[in-house]
Amino acid sequence: MSTPPEPDLRAGVPVESLAEGGIVAGRVDGDEAILVRSGGELFAVGGLCSHYHGLLAQGLVVDATVRCPRHHACFDLRTGDALRAPALDPIACWRVERIGDMAFVRERLPGPQEKASRPLAPSVTPAPPESVVIVGGGAAGLACADMLRREGYPGPLTIVSADDSSPCDRPNLSKDYLAGTALDEWMPLRPDDYYPQRRIELQLNATVVTLDAVRRELQLDDGRRLGYGALLLATGAESVRLDIPGASPGQVLPLHSFADARAIVARVADARNVLVVGASFIGLEVAASLRSRGVQVHVVAPGRVPMEKVLGADVGAYLQRLHESRGVVFHLGTTVRRIDGAVVTLEDGTAIEADLVVTGVGVRPVTGLAEAAGLKTDRGLLVDEFLQTSAAGVYAAGDIVRWPDPHSGERIRVEHWNVAQRQGQVAALNMLGRRRPFDAVPFFWSQHYDVEIHYLGHAEAWDTAELDGSFDRNDWSVTYRRAGRVMAIATMSRQLQTLKAEHRLETALR
Repeated sequence: MSTPPEPDLRAGVPVESLAEGGIVAGRVDGDEAILVRSGGELFAVGGLCSHYHGLLAQGLVVDATVRCPRHHACFDLRTGDALRAPALDPIACWRVERIGDMAFVRERLPGPQEKASRPLAPSVTPAPPESVVIVGGGAAGLACADMLRREGYPGPLTIVSADDSSPCDRPNLSKDYLAGTALDEWMPLRPDDYYPQRRIELQLNATVVTLDAVRRELQLDDGRRLGYGALLLATGAESVRLDIPGASPGQVLPLHSFADARAIVARVADARNVLVVGASFIGLEVAASLRSRGVQVHVVAPGRVPMEKVLGADVGAYLQRLHESRGVVFHLGTTVRRIDGAVVTLEDGTAIEADLVVTGVGVRPVTGLAEAAGLKTDRGLLVDEFLQTSAAGVYAAGDIVRWPDPHSGERIRVEHWNVAQRQGQVAALNMLGRRRPFDAVPFFWSQHYDVEIHYLGHAEAWDTAELDGSFDRNDWSVTYRRAGRVMAIATMSRQLQTLKAEHRLETALR
């Protein structure tokens, strides 16, 4: 049975077909679009999220915004502006005219990207910093720089990155890129000409060796000194590296940076067997991606069930069954003892042939620069609700940050892509005097073959884990509660449910 064609929104849509919060999917001049009703008003915007082209018709309408069901980006229905990462680019926006009982989509409105550089709001106090330096070329750093320019910040803006490439789509490294379905040129978050066009000085292969928070000055490894009016520390995390007896150079590779991913891709081209150490999300995504290449994959991990500490035994067992159904072989409750040529010996005596070993055994926050400068740390760099560190004018975002999370009531540190980007955006606003508390609900997604797991919230411990749905049908949710309070929810094939849970957790603070 064929799918009926989407309506031409220019031809009109009956207003009665749109309940409050309702969405009608259609097309405008051949482009996918949606007609939305929110607060009694009618809006027409592009139908595809500017991040991974999620279908906004399947999303959630909240207070004149629409949220993407795939990775929780958020767009302004009045302007099309991308309000929340992971989307950074706006979507199209059209004027809607109501005539009688019909709504008609009219001319396209100028989007944020088509407007002249907007000046800072006159209400901004205190005065914006004379210059901004961002240390770290990852998601948080780029999101901060992007938001500063979008908000009209006119001053000098520099990103200092130790990486050899511009900020990239890091979540995709262990997914489509490693699977061979994403090309190298797809990975940068912004094209090369973006940085000069936005007057962002991107310094690659550059490392900051000292921070003087009193003089507001950085020293780089090449001896240069760089002053700042406001500073963002977004140094991220580094992979925990295993020193395995007998391993030859290049035989054991981590996966964290774009360079790491390129090295693995180069090695697996001729590999038949790969051993993955660690049953974390990264480890399991690596396993799934390499299986899609036809490589035999063994996973070694000390736990009894994959991901048990994060998701619980039931979801961990589900993940194990999912991977085993695709040919992955697990060796649990053990670890690697040594490597002899192409033979890896485990602590339980098992011998496995492996052309390559990939490790995914966790990361450590890179806080050495902050610690040496005397900033307050405790299992991460401590910040207040505005993401400011213990030093005036110094903000932090991403994997290094431990912040007071209003949803869990705890100070937490998480290593989520969305969190890093949104923290970078909020830090940018606060550099401009907005005093915006960071209150986003932590969210991440993990891809395994043709399915995605969504995880919302933060639960280091829980009393109950309530399953709704069926693991066998890949249609389920698990709600993690502590003392009766919802701490987190994990879902599969229930994207709208996850969006609604996010909104409930947000409104619970109001």
